[in-house]
Amino acid sequence: MNNKQHLLGMTMDEFYGVTGECGLPRFAAKQIADWIYKKRVSSIDEMTNISVANRVLLSEKYDVGRYNPQECQQSVDGTVKYLFRTENDKLIETVMIPEDDRATLCVSSQVGCKFNCLFCMTGKQGFNGNLTTNEILNQIFSVREAEELTNVVFMGMGEPLDNYEELKKALDIMTADYGMAWSPKRITVSTTGVTPKLKRFLDESNAHLAISIHSPEREQRLSIMPAEKTFPIDGVIDLIRQYDWTKQRRLSFEYILFDNFNDSLIHAKELAQMLKGLECRVNLIRFHAIPNVTLKTSTKEKMEAFRDYLTKKGITSTIRTSRGEDIFAACGMLSTMKNENN
Repeated sequence: MNNKQHLLGMTMDEFYGVTGECGLPRFAAKQIADWIYKKRVSSIDEMTNISVANRVLLSEKYDVGRYNPQECQQSVDGTVKYLFRTENDKLIETVMIPEDDRATLCVSSQVGCKFNCLFCMTGKQGFNGNLTTNEILNQIFSVREAEELTNVVFMGMGEPLDNYEELKKALDIMTADYGMAWSPKRITVSTTGVTPKLKRFLDESNAHLAISIHSPEREQRLSIMPAEKTFPIDGVIDLIRQYDWTKQRRLSFEYILFDNFNDSLIHAKELAQMLKGLECRVNLIRFHAIPNVTLKTSTKEKMEAFRDYLTKKGITSTIRTSRGEDIFAACGMLSTMKNENN
């Protein structure tokens, strides 16, 4: 890694600052943005409508900031897991999930995670820092399927709203005309419910929202999700009820089912009551066993009964297909601890 500033991850205002600092004409800022976000170049030398002299000036302090993954693993089901090295020599994982005409990239926002949910391997490795906007976007630009991606979900390593400023900047660039020009409908941000930042996200972005809920019972949720103590799910629900979910943004709840823990019809009834009147969907997720955790996977029959109960109560509910479990790429299985220790 060098000491140059990265252009990937800059906003239009920052590009104007770059051209001013380098003595380039103001219109060159738009040219740079086009090369970075539309044409997706990996070096300043490729910016052929900027003069050679100006490219030299630009290269003295800046680079594009693109770097390839260190490793790539492919699952039997086609899911691909990438390993990226960060600026400060840490490691993150990114997962590409192909499905029919969709290609969804599951992006990381932090190295590790401080929220330490019992069922998640990322939390087990502890927290090793926030990703920069450059490191977030590089995952999207540098996987081999970059040009084919249809959706991005912030469901990789870390709690996205705990790194809100960098997340917000990445979302702005992804949806801006000068940037990737994506519809916010192609982006979903997942959170345990960091309420102060959640309010900002709801006010400042139109991307879809997924809340990790996993139990409607406070004490039970607290036993597997320490975040419940600081950000109780009741407060999260109260906040999201203040917003209109009938328009473009989609609200979903992620619910991992653990055998004889949170998978009874009593839990389904409590969950339905908690979400009553909300325009939302519930994604039921099979637990993927991880080392040193005694929780077990719910049965297919219980998952289907849970789904059918919610559906009967008017709540759209689906059982998410597990993907990439054989390469530890499925929900809750991302961790670079093994790599860091090698």
